[in-house]
Amino acid sequence: MTDLATLSATATLVPEASRMDFLPELFGRRLMLKGEQTVYNLMSWLSPQDYAGGLWHFHEQNGLPLFLSPATDKRFRISCETNGYQGEVSAEAAGIIVTLFALSHLSFQHEADILAEAYLRLCAFAGDHPEAREIFKAID
Repeated sequence: MTDLATLSATATLVPEASRMDFLPELFGRRLMLKGEQTVYNLMSWLSPQDYAGGLWHFHEQNGLPLFLSPATDKRFRISCETNGYQGEVSAEAAGIIVTLFALSHLSFQHEADILAEAYLRLCAFAGDHPEAREIFKAID
Protein backbone atom coordinates (compact mmCIF):
# COMPACT_ATOMS: atom_id res chain seq x y z
CA MET A 1 0.00 0.00 0.00
CA THR A 2 1.31 3.46 -0.94
CA ASP A 3 1.85 6.00 1.82
CA LEU A 4 -0.17 9.04 0.66
CA ALA A 5 1.94 11.48 2.69
CA THR A 6 5.08 10.29 0.94
CA LEU A 7 3.36 10.25 -2.44
CA SER A 8 2.13 13.81 -2.05
CA ALA A 9 5.65 15.07 -1.29
CA THR A 10 7.33 13.34 -4.22
CA ALA A 11 8.09 15.03 -7.53
CA THR A 12 9.91 13.40 -10.39
CA LEU A 13 11.85 14.83 -13.29
CA VAL A 14 9.93 14.81 -16.53
CA PRO A 15 11.56 12.28 -18.87
CA GLU A 16 13.31 13.76 -21.91
CA ALA A 17 10.73 12.19 -24.25
CA SER A 18 7.89 14.02 -22.45
CA ARG A 19 9.42 17.49 -22.09
CA MET A 20 7.59 18.85 -25.14
CA ASP A 21 4.25 18.20 -23.42
CA PHE A 22 5.17 19.79 -20.09
CA LEU A 23 4.73 23.52 -20.83
CA PRO A 24 1.36 23.19 -22.62
CA GLU A 25 0.12 21.02 -19.75
CA LEU A 26 1.30 23.51 -17.11
CA PHE A 27 0.37 26.83 -18.75
CA GLY A 28 -2.01 25.76 -21.51
CA ARG A 29 -1.18 25.80 -25.23
CA ARG A 30 -2.10 29.45 -25.64
CA LEU A 31 0.23 30.59 -22.83
CA MET A 32 3.02 28.01 -22.90
CA LEU A 33 5.68 30.28 -24.44
CA LYS A 34 4.60 33.30 -22.40
CA GLY A 35 4.62 31.12 -19.26
CA GLU A 36 8.11 29.81 -19.92
CA GLN A 37 9.46 33.30 -20.63
CA THR A 38 7.74 34.64 -17.51
CA VAL A 39 9.49 32.03 -15.36
CA TYR A 40 12.92 32.96 -16.77
CA ASN A 41 12.28 36.71 -16.46
CA LEU A 42 11.03 36.40 -12.90
CA MET A 43 14.06 34.29 -11.95
CA SER A 44 16.31 37.07 -13.27
CA TRP A 45 14.34 39.58 -11.21
CA LEU A 46 14.24 37.50 -8.02
CA SER A 47 17.86 36.30 -8.12
CA PRO A 48 19.91 38.77 -10.18
CA GLN A 49 23.15 37.96 -8.34
CA ASP A 50 22.98 34.21 -8.88
CA TYR A 51 20.90 33.54 -12.00
CA ALA A 52 22.29 34.16 -15.46
CA GLY A 53 20.28 31.70 -17.56
CA GLY A 54 20.93 28.04 -18.19
CA LEU A 55 19.18 24.72 -18.45
CA TRP A 56 16.01 23.96 -16.50
CA HIS A 57 14.46 20.78 -15.12
CA PHE A 58 10.75 20.11 -15.43
CA HIS A 59 9.08 18.40 -12.45
CA GLU A 60 5.82 16.47 -12.29
CA GLN A 61 3.79 14.56 -9.73
CA ASN A 62 1.60 11.60 -10.64
CA GLY A 63 1.85 12.61 -14.31
CA LEU A 64 0.74 16.22 -13.69
CA PRO A 65 3.10 19.17 -14.27
CA LEU A 66 4.33 20.95 -11.15
CA PHE A 67 7.22 23.36 -11.68
CA LEU A 68 10.41 24.28 -13.48
CA SER A 69 13.75 24.60 -11.68
CA PRO A 70 17.28 25.58 -12.68
CA ALA A 71 19.28 22.44 -13.52
CA THR A 72 22.01 22.99 -10.96
CA ASP A 73 22.94 22.04 -7.42
CA LYS A 74 23.82 25.61 -6.45
CA ARG A 75 21.76 27.73 -4.09
CA PHE A 76 20.08 30.97 -5.06
CA ARG A 77 19.76 34.20 -3.12
CA ILE A 78 16.18 35.34 -3.60
CA SER A 79 15.20 38.95 -3.02
CA CYS A 80 11.64 40.13 -3.56
CA GLU A 81 11.24 43.88 -3.33
CA THR A 82 7.42 43.69 -3.41
CA ASN A 83 7.17 41.80 -0.11
CA GLY A 84 10.61 42.38 1.47
CA TYR A 85 11.65 38.71 1.40
CA GLN A 86 15.37 37.93 1.33
CA GLY A 87 16.73 34.43 1.68
CA GLU A 88 18.77 31.65 0.16
CA VAL A 89 17.19 28.46 -1.15
CA SER A 90 18.03 25.40 -3.20
CA ALA A 91 17.56 25.45 -6.96
CA GLU A 92 14.45 23.30 -6.52
CA ALA A 93 12.89 25.69 -4.00
CA ALA A 94 13.83 28.65 -6.20
CA GLY A 95 12.04 26.92 -9.07
CA ILE A 96 8.93 26.39 -6.97
CA ILE A 97 8.97 30.04 -5.90
CA VAL A 98 9.41 31.39 -9.41
CA THR A 99 6.82 29.03 -10.91
CA LEU A 100 4.28 30.09 -8.27
CA PHE A 101 5.02 33.74 -9.05
CA ALA A 102 4.66 33.09 -12.79
CA LEU A 103 1.36 31.25 -12.44
CA SER A 104 -0.01 34.00 -10.21
CA HIS A 105 1.22 36.78 -12.48
CA LEU A 106 -0.25 35.16 -15.59
CA SER A 107 -3.58 34.48 -13.87
CA PHE A 108 -4.07 38.23 -13.36
CA GLN A 109 -3.56 38.83 -17.08
CA HIS A 110 -5.36 35.81 -18.54
CA GLU A 111 -8.53 34.04 -17.53
CA ALA A 112 -7.51 30.38 -17.63
CA ASP A 113 -8.59 27.67 -15.19
CA ILE A 114 -5.42 25.72 -16.00
CA LEU A 115 -3.33 28.43 -14.29
CA ALA A 116 -5.40 28.36 -11.09
CA GLU A 117 -5.35 24.56 -11.01
CA ALA A 118 -1.58 24.49 -11.51
CA TYR A 119 -1.07 27.12 -8.79
CA LEU A 120 -3.18 25.22 -6.26
CA ARG A 121 -1.48 21.91 -7.11
CA LEU A 122 1.97 23.46 -6.68
CA CYS A 123 1.00 25.19 -3.41
CA ALA A 124 -0.16 21.86 -2.03
CA PHE A 125 3.11 20.25 -3.08
CA ALA A 126 5.17 23.13 -1.66
CA GLY A 127 3.51 22.71 1.74
CA ASP A 128 5.25 19.34 2.09
CA HIS A 129 8.61 20.51 0.73
CA PRO A 130 11.59 20.61 3.14
CA GLU A 131 11.96 24.33 2.37
CA ALA A 132 8.24 25.09 2.67
CA ARG A 133 8.82 27.85 5.22
CA GLU A 134 11.13 29.80 2.89
CA ILE A 135 8.93 29.15 -0.16
CA PHE A 136 5.84 30.58 1.53
CA LYS A 137 7.75 33.53 3.01
CA ALA A 138 9.04 34.34 -0.48
CA ILE A 139 5.61 34.31 -2.13
CA ASP A 140 3.72 36.03 0.71
